[in-house]
Amino acid sequence: MFHILAVDDEQGILNALRRNLSNVVDDEGRKVEIELDCFLDPFEALQAADVKHYDAVISDYRMPNMNGVEFLMFFRTKQPDAVRMILSGHTDIEGILGAINDAQIFRYISKPWPEGELTHALRQSLATRRLTLENQRLADMVRAEQARVSTHEKILARLEAESPGITKVKWGPNGEVLLDE
Repeated sequence: MFHILAVDDEQGILNALRRNLSNVVDDEGRKVEIELDCFLDPFEALQAADVKHYDAVISDYRMPNMNGVEFLMFFRTKQPDAVRMILSGHTDIEGILGAINDAQIFRYISKPWPEGELTHALRQSLATRRLTLENQRLADMVRAEQARVSTHEKILARLEAESPGITKVKWGPNGEVLLDE
C-alpha cells in the first residue's frame, strides 16, 4: 500500500485526485492500493507529515498563505525520500524552475490534467522511488561489507606486524602447508 498526501486549496481538485487515484493499476493490470490523505491547508498537511510517513506528495502551486514550492521544500525537510509532484493551472516559468530546483519535484502537472497523466506520473514516480530506496539499501550493504573487510585487513596487518610472515602461507598442490627450509 502506498501512502500519498495531497494538498490543494480547492476541494474540487482534491475530489478529482481522489477519483483519479482510486483506480491506479500497475503494469500487470493489478490494482495499486493507495491511501490518500487530502488537505485544504498546507500547514495541516505539514503537521500530518510529522506523524505519518508518505511515499508521495502532490501539491497545488498557488495556495493562500504558502505556495506549492515552499510547501514542498518544508515537506522535503521532513520526508526527503517522498516523491514530490506539483499541480498548477498557471504557466509560471519562475514557479516551475523553483519547483524543479528548490523543491526537487519529480513532475509538474498542468491543471486540468489529461486522462491518465496523473496516474501514469504517479506510477512512474513510485517505481523510481522504489529503485532509489533499493539502491540506497544495496549501497548500505556494500558499505557494511567494506567496513567488515577493512576490520579484517587491520587484524591481518596487526598480526603481520607482531609475527612477520604469519599471514603469508605457502600451500602445496594437495592443500598442505609448505614450510621454508
